[in-house]
Amino acid sequence: MVAIASLGAGGGVWINQPEVYSLDGGKLRFITEHNTDFWAETYYGFQRHTGHAYGFYVEGDFTLQVKVMADFSHLYDQAGIFILDDERHWLKAGIEFNDDVPSIGCVATRVTSDWSTGLFPGDPAMFWMRATLEHKALRIQYSTDGLTWPLLRLLQWPEDKRRFVGVMGCTPERQGLEATFEDFIIAYPQGKSLHDLT
Repeated sequence: MVAIASLGAGGGVWINQPEVYSLDGGKLRFITEHNTDFWAETYYGFQRHTGHAYGFYVEGDFTLQVKVMADFSHLYDQAGIFILDDERHWLKAGIEFNDDVPSIGCVATRVTSDWSTGLFPGDPAMFWMRATLEHKALRIQYSTDGLTWPLLRLLQWPEDKRRFVGVMGCTPERQGLEATFEDFIIAYPQGKSLHDLT
C-alpha cells in the first residue's frame, strides 16, 4: 500500500491528548485517563467526547490499517480505530471489554450512537483493525492474525470531505489502560471486493 500517512512520518494530531504517551518511530503507546469515552445519548442518556484519539486529517477515500495491543480487564475498556467528521458524526471500532469478556464491536454515531458487538474469536491482547472508505461506503474489518480480515460492518458514509482518521483508547469506568499501536498506515484503497478477506 502507498502510504498517505503513518506514525513515523509525523504530522499526527491528538483529540484529548493523554498525560502519558510516547511516539517512537512507528509505535504509539498511551495510558488512558479516568472517565474517557466517545458516546452520544443512546440508552445511557449522556454525551461524552473525552476519549483519547491520535490520527491524521485525510481527504477522500482511504484505507486505515493498524495492529492494536492492550490488556482489557474492566467494563468498557476499549481500543481500536476512530474516524471523525465532527463531534456529532464519528465511528469507533475495536475491542471493548463487556459482560466480563473482550468483544469485537463498532459504534457509529450520526448525532446519536448505535452499538453492535459480538464475541472476539482470537487473543484480544493483540489484534488488527482495518477501515476502508470507498464509493461512499465504509467497510470495517478486523483480524486475529494480520492475514485474514472478516467483515465487521459495512455502512453508508457521507460525501468526500476532510476528516480525522486514526486510533483511539477509552476507559469510561477507570483509568490506566495501556494501549499500543503498531504497523499503522493510511493508504489509498486497493479496490478489493467485499468478500476478499486478504
